Amino acid sequence: MAITLAFDVYGTLIDTHGVISALERYAGKDAAAFSRTWREKQLEYSFRRGLMQNYENFAVCTSNALDYTSSYYQVPLSAKDKEALMGVYRSLPAFSDVQAGLSLAGQAGFRMFAFSNGSLDAVEALLRNAGLRDYFLGVVSVDEMKSFKPNPAVYSHFLRRTGAVGADAWLVSSNPFDVIGAISAGMRAAWVKRTTDAIFDPWGIEPTITVNSLANLAERIEQEGKSE
Repeated sequence: MAITLAFDVYGTLIDTHGVISALERYAGKDAAAFSRTWREKQLEYSFRRGLMQNYENFAVCTSNALDYTSSYYQVPLSAKDKEALMGVYRSLPAFSDVQAGLSLAGQAGFRMFAFSNGSLDAVEALLRNAGLRDYFLGVVSVDEMKSFKPNPAVYSHFLRRTGAVGADAWLVSSNPFDVIGAISAGMRAAWVKRTTDAIFDPWGIEPTITVNSLANLAERIEQEGKSE
């Protein structure tokens, strides 16, 4: 059976810190820190809603996180300002290695899907804006399950939706929590470690492979298959 790849979107294919230039207008020298806190709170709110079984989609988590972050940094934002920043978030850029990595993975014959915490409409639009949509057979959103990664049910949902089995399915993500979640749910996983200072959570669960660029992904997965 062909190998199936589940590509995380936010933070893996799409650079969530692509919003920094827009934030400079509001937060000035704190723009980079503001962006980090916004992203951290976005994820925290998704985790909390998943555990509470009090689901709202990822855009709501993102909006709530923006409200928190503007208060934390004492950066007042009008409703118009918030809508403008949320608009930027809906059209974030891809990382520089993504086009080449997806092209090589497609040439290797892998079945490729986008797999995201974002809603289907949001992810479809994001991938189209970044020029990435045509690389994928489809988009699988956790919104269909009304939960978030790393709930094991959402990884099982991905396998069901794509007709894949754990032994032949790989998650590709730069987010350690996502990698650990996928492996715990019976998938394999590639951690995309783009910076040398990135730290993997010390849980005793390691990625199947680690790559520093998506351009190396297809070759490393093929090597892993040959070594078995």
